[in-house]
Amino acid sequence: MRGYFVGAGLAIAVATMATSAMTTQAMAQSEIKIGEINSYSLLPAFTEPYRKGWQLAVEEINAAGGIGGKKLVVVSKDDGGKPADAQTAANELVSSENVAMLTGTFLSNIGLAVSDFANQKKVFFLAAEPLTDAITWSKGNRYTFRLRPSNYMQAAMLVEEAAKLPAKRWATIAPNYEYGQSAVAVFKKLMSAKRPDIQWVDEQWPPQGKIDAGPVVQAVAAANPEAILNVTFGADLVKLVREGNTRGLFKGRTVVSFLTGEPEYLDPLKDETPEGWIVTGYPWYAIKTAEHDAFLKAYQAKYNDYPRLGSIVGYQTIKAAAAILAKAGSSDPEKLIAAAEGISMPSPFGEITFRKIDHQSTLGAFTGKTALKDGKGIMVDTAYRKGSDYLPSDAEIEKLRPKD
Repeated sequence: MRGYFVGAGLAIAVATMATSAMTTQAMAQSEIKIGEINSYSLLPAFTEPYRKGWQLAVEEINAAGGIGGKKLVVVSKDDGGKPADAQTAANELVSSENVAMLTGTFLSNIGLAVSDFANQKKVFFLAAEPLTDAITWSKGNRYTFRLRPSNYMQAAMLVEEAAKLPAKRWATIAPNYEYGQSAVAVFKKLMSAKRPDIQWVDEQWPPQGKIDAGPVVQAVAAANPEAILNVTFGADLVKLVREGNTRGLFKGRTVVSFLTGEPEYLDPLKDETPEGWIVTGYPWYAIKTAEHDAFLKAYQAKYNDYPRLGSIVGYQTIKAAAAILAKAGSSDPEKLIAAAEGISMPSPFGEITFRKIDHQSTLGAFTGKTALKDGKGIMVDTAYRKGSDYLPSDAEIEKLRPKD
């Protein structure tokens, strides 16, 4: 009898394990996982709104029936701002979590690291935020796509206005890593092409996140430029503005600035916000379109807060990922690539397309000028610039991008 009960117990245990395994398998078949990587602990001002954006997108997608009836699940990891940690996270997501694709990243050097991983491991990667041109051009690969308008695109938008300025002597201030170097290089190239009379009289390269603003401001002032290109953001931007205001660096000088009009970077400046800077950004309070109104209403209802640009990027990244998965009807990387090349979809900024030629989306950006209102920085004189209008010709891209 004892043997009978032991045997029966084993049979029950085995049956339970088998049922559990079948349930797990069924659950896996009823879900589609996306891996997401970002610098949450390093850059919370952008990445926290970004997380809220993609969480809203997941909620909307699943409420509408998921992807082909399967629930969308996002597995998220923090890279801590380190390329090696991002690659480790990517490997864990692919090998342990069996994700259908990778998404995310913020810093350009991290985006390039994950793009390289994706290319080596043949995994689909949708880069959300990294802006370096290299990710779709000089270091582009068939497995990597990018959502946000690149440095080239934003530089071209800013140059359109900057070239009208009478200033001939220019200085630049940018963080000394891939993003800052890329932004300065392309702005100088496009600006000099339109204005060959310009002189570049000084360059300052503070380390990202560790600017010593006093010496930087002093060095730029000593060069006596008539205009300044700024590429710093986050805490570095606040320090630069504070020191620049104190020392009168911006008085009588025009400043052209990447990203400064984004609420996550403009808000911390408060009443120190310099007025009249030509910027790219996100004037959520001034956008009057049906697409953006719908996004704004849903975001405010869920979070009781206004969106930042990170919110838009996070939201649209997952919406794009879902659209690509739905069109592919598969998680096979080659089918995802085929589905993504040329796909069009709605966004809070209007319809966008992921181009076949370089895997860059046509999501645009807003340009305008900084101003003060009620002790807070805002953007005024804003206009939306379609990304498709600020890209080089196909012939130029063919030269820039390596063959797959």
